Amino acid sequence: MSLETFTAALIFTLAMSLTPGPNNVMLASSGSRFGIRRTLPHMAGITLGFPVMLFLVGTGLASVLVASAPLQLGKKLVSCVYLLWLAFQIARSTTAGGDTERGKPMSFLQAAAFQWINPKAWLMAVGAISAYTAGRGSELYIQVTIVTLITLVVSIFSTFTWAAFGAAIRQWLRSPTALRLFNAAMALALLISTAPILLEIWEGLKA
Repeated sequence: MSLETFTAALIFTLAMSLTPGPNNVMLASSGSRFGIRRTLPHMAGITLGFPVMLFLVGTGLASVLVASAPLQLGKKLVSCVYLLWLAFQIARSTTAGGDTERGKPMSFLQAAAFQWINPKAWLMAVGAISAYTAGRGSELYIQVTIVTLITLVVSIFSTFTWAAFGAAIRQWLRSPTALRLFNAAMALALLISTAPILLEIWEGLKA
């Protein structure tokens, strides 16, 4: 992989990882409710789960899911329902951390599994593999591995950044009004993220 391709892949990964999406919204919400320490399993699930998914996509091991229209539609339906449920849970949350906080943060396995129905994760994985890898055999595996390692390093930075952002505003969220506004904003962000999925589902059902 040339230096130019490596740099382009790094910039793409930084842009996609740091901008708002389901993972980052959920991390910010978890950080604000539970703090960084209790959010660590959630962060680790994303940090390791997404690169594994990207590697499998890049090496063709996920080609059945990518190529099958019924499986794609099912994945989108599950993703949409889950994100709508999460938005509802965030919107109805009435506390911002502390010993009396109801619920619990997402586990490592839950966060890792979520990557397979996360629309932004799929967009990023397919986009990165399509744009920054080429060739066949060992050459392709080396390129996919490099892109995967870039994603792993950037994910450590991005997950910590969003969880820390949520944790940093915990004191401000002690105000009931501020808490309602924050939860409403996080829920709205998740709802917005479902719009492209709903459109794809509608197009798929019409086809």
